[in-house]
Amino acid sequence: MSGGPRKVRLRGQDLLHDPLLNKGSGFTADERRAFGLEGLIPQGYMTIDEQAERDYRNLVRYGDPLQKYVFLASLQDRNEHLYFRVLRDHLAELMPIVYTPTVGLATQRFSRVFQRGRGVWITPDMQGRIAEVLSNWVGDREVRLIVATDNEAILGIGDQGAGGMAIAIGKLALYTAGAGVDPAAVLPISLDVGTDNEDLLNDPVYLGWREKRLRGDAYDTLLDEFVSAVQTCFPGAMVQWEDFRKDNALRVLDRYVDRIPSFNDDIQGTGAVALAGILSAERVHGRHLADERIVILGAGAAGLGITRQVRAGLIAGGCSAEDARHAIATLDRRGLLVDNAQITDAYKQELAWDPAVAAARGLHGTRDLAAVVEQFQPTVLIGTSGQPGAFSEEIVRAVAAQTERPLIMPLSNPSDLSEAKPSDLLAWTAGRALISTGSPFPDVHWGDRRVQIGQGNNAFIFPGVGLAVLVGGINRVTDALFFEAAKALSAVVTPQELDSGLLYPRIERLHDASAAVARQVLNYAVAEGLCGIEPDTDIDKLLAAGSWEPVYSAYQPAATA
Repeated sequence: MSGGPRKVRLRGQDLLHDPLLNKGSGFTADERRAFGLEGLIPQGYMTIDEQAERDYRNLVRYGDPLQKYVFLASLQDRNEHLYFRVLRDHLAELMPIVYTPTVGLATQRFSRVFQRGRGVWITPDMQGRIAEVLSNWVGDREVRLIVATDNEAILGIGDQGAGGMAIAIGKLALYTAGAGVDPAAVLPISLDVGTDNEDLLNDPVYLGWREKRLRGDAYDTLLDEFVSAVQTCFPGAMVQWEDFRKDNALRVLDRYVDRIPSFNDDIQGTGAVALAGILSAERVHGRHLADERIVILGAGAAGLGITRQVRAGLIAGGCSAEDARHAIATLDRRGLLVDNAQITDAYKQELAWDPAVAAARGLHGTRDLAAVVEQFQPTVLIGTSGQPGAFSEEIVRAVAAQTERPLIMPLSNPSDLSEAKPSDLLAWTAGRALISTGSPFPDVHWGDRRVQIGQGNNAFIFPGVGLAVLVGGINRVTDALFFEAAKALSAVVTPQELDSGLLYPRIERLHDASAAVARQVLNYAVAEGLCGIEPDTDIDKLLAAGSWEPVYSAYQPAATA
């Protein structure tokens, strides 16, 4: 970023009402005179450090997480620099507020706590005019990153209609807090194509498109126009698809991956962060990835993404495709997926075992989780099912009976949907389990140890991948980039963090993790010719130049025509 004064055209109230430019009491006396601000704000001056300390003290007075969420949303609506300064300075404390688990509650109550429009809601009545709607919003901003959701599969709480916007806003906040993506270059979008949530349709204060959810050809036509509009209005921008229903998620990802730089965080991001946890655990228990037997409970988008990434890791390590296929047992509600006529979702065939292999391993009849654990004897147990308590004491003890240091990853979120509580997992395994979760959990005291519980949060992956794509001009976001991201994230974890029980860096080190991910992804892209950067380019210097910081620049009035 340039250290010189910034040229600004807005004046007076218009300047104060622009959250990307407003400094509040941080405007200097000279700036107040130059921009017609005298008398519009109190005379006293505060630095951004002083403002951040004041607002943090006000924030912690609220005991309720949703009240804190609303406070922070209001701050972001007024002053983006100050918002990100407070968030960055207290990231470990505030990330569960601006994202999971509190953002789930904010999504459910979106219409009731709505204060100000942020981003764009695309509705079916805009068909034929989507490019115009996007152009009306953007003004002279250069949008380079979009998080778009159709709101149907929000966390573990399902269809939330227009309220899914809160998820897109939260994801973009982590891009900025984690990787320094300029908030002026991002756009949250809710593809508000209706909802099948009857509670929302019957809620008199619901603010979304009050119709049943658009399906089939009409849905595809709207998304096609949306993607074309993005290409027209924001050439080169990257789209992160977020919280699409499992079958739709893969279809949308495959439909547009070659048309626009895009990825699905629920598939690719979750897969990469899970693989990173498995690789980190190797440094503790000493097993190699090829030695692992992995059970995944949950055959949705997350289960698909994890399977793909782990298989890629196995094949990269020398396993055959067939061996990699059967090193992972994936279960849906009916049990182990086996490639037979009973599979109705096409994408699940990718996850399924050969029937002969299942029979040879004693899983020709009953294929529930208990049976799979008994016969397959997994070393790694992963949950993406959204079924609270699915990892019962019986199941966990059976896993631990066969493996000295089992890796157990209840990744469903929010926390009340977790397959198991870390305190129970340690109790049932005599403290031997290695654990990561999808939502934040407190430390667990076991004997004379304090075991820290690492959160397998996709925020360790997607900000760094996104920064690499934007800085490098990568025009196709592939699974290989996420494989590189997983390796980079695992390497960032320190021996001290591993000793404390963590399989991921501390949340306070999100910026370090994002930088490492971005560096490795960009180096890979350069080596493979996936972007236009010359091989001898200083990657660290390039990434630093593309990173935004929450500090106030000096302002000078721009010349007017």
